[in-house]
Amino acid sequence: MRGATFTARIQQHLARTYALDDAPAVDDFIRPTDGGAREALLIRHADGDIEVALHLPRRAISRGGAGTFDEICQIVEGVSHFLYVAERARRELPATQLELELQAEVDKYVLLVHGDLAEEVELPCPPLGRRSGAALPGPRRFEPERAARIRAHLFERVTFMDPPGTETGDRYRIANDLAARFAGRLDDEFARHGRHAELIAALRRFYAAGQTEKIALARAA
Repeated sequence: MRGATFTARIQQHLARTYALDDAPAVDDFIRPTDGGAREALLIRHADGDIEVALHLPRRAISRGGAGTFDEICQIVEGVSHFLYVAERARRELPATQLELELQAEVDKYVLLVHGDLAEEVELPCPPLGRRSGAALPGPRRFEPERAARIRAHLFERVTFMDPPGTETGDRYRIANDLAARFAGRLDDEFARHGRHAELIAALRRFYAAGQTEKIALARAA
């Protein structure tokens, strides 16, 4: 992955984690935005096909792994949305907005705790000891305290842009709560005990699931 863009590396991390077939290169669909606009995946259905454009803040793109925690999370979320839509389209399956948000929340945690981003970006917690080679899929040293700090930043110390009681606001809050429960289960049941193969299997099952099964898997945590 040497020489690849930050967004391309995120796509490669996720594709490797979930054992996905080849997807279109996300970089070909990115449209940089200015003026404070946040990440957004635009989808248009036309003649049986889908047209996609991924809007990402230009500043976040240019800073890459040196960006703020929020900027990095926006990039991961955008790439996650793009890849999930592409995979569901390849399998000729629908994708709901809640699925997209829930999967993106899980993807942020997976990459920042169990993936290569843990070593690439400046996180709001003590750094992890570096290691050589790729991250998922493959065992890495798990640090429970650091993982808990990241989980707190992702799922507890959050500010929602849309108020509760609105469709968008409720969707983001539901996705946040479900992802927090699922991420906690991954760490408590698998990562803490070195059960890496089972961790990967749980992640891949969750990724392949539709909305109903995703919710059930998260609530079972």
